[in-house]
Amino acid sequence: MSKEVVWDRPEPPSRPSRVPLSRELIVRTAVRLADEGGLDEVSLRKVATALNAGPMRLYGYIETKAELLDLMVDEVYGEITPPPPSAGWREGLRHVAHGLRDAVRRHEWFIDLLSGRPHQGPNSLRHMETTLATVRFDDIDQVLGVVSAVMAYVFGAVRGEITELRTERATGMTEEQWQRASGPYMQRMLDTGRFPMLGKVMHESSDRDPVEVFESGLGYVLDGIAARHGI
Repeated sequence: MSKEVVWDRPEPPSRPSRVPLSRELIVRTAVRLADEGGLDEVSLRKVATALNAGPMRLYGYIETKAELLDLMVDEVYGEITPPPPSAGWREGLRHVAHGLRDAVRRHEWFIDLLSGRPHQGPNSLRHMETTLATVRFDDIDQVLGVVSAVMAYVFGAVRGEITELRTERATGMTEEQWQRASGPYMQRMLDTGRFPMLGKVMHESSDRDPVEVFESGLGYVLDGIAARHGI
C-alpha cells in the first residue's frame, strides 16, 4: 500500500480499454450509489460492478474504502460555493451554513461522514479556509470558537432533519401521522398537569417550514456571537 495520501498519488497511466477509468469517474459513481442507497451501497467492488470494470482495476486509482469515502466527501465539498469575499462575518457564516445544509439535503450520507477529524482534501481545505477567513478577528482562537459554534449548530440541526427523513422512510409514517397516532397517549400524560411546557408546545406552537426552523436557530447562534463580541 502506498504511503502517499490519495491527493498526492498520481493515477495509473491510461491504457486502451473498453471501460475507461479515472479517479473522478470512480468517485462520482460512488456518490451516485450512496445517493441512491446510502453508504451501505458503497464499496470498491460495487463501484466496479456499476462501472462494468474488474475490481482490481480500481485499486490502481483508490486503495481502500476509507480513501474512497474521503474522496466522496471532498467531491461534495466541491459543490459548496464559498461566501463572497466582501461578505461580513454574519452574512458569510449564514452562506456557509445554508450551503452545508443544502449539500446534506442532496446527499444524506454526507452528514454521516462529517464527524471526527477535519478532512484534508483540496475542496475540504478550501471550504475551511474561506469559512475561517469570513470571521475577521485578530485572535485565531476566537475565530475558531465562532466557526466551531456555528458548525456545531449546523451539524446538529441538519442531522436532526435527516434522522426524521430516515425515520419516515423506515416507519412509513410522516411526523404529522406519528403525532396523530400518539396523540391520545400524549393527551393523557398532559392531563396529569405534570408537563405544562410540553402542553404549550403541543397546543400553541406553529408548524414551520424546515428552512424557517433552521434559519431561526442559526439566528440565535449568530445573535449570541454578536452579543459576546460586541459586533
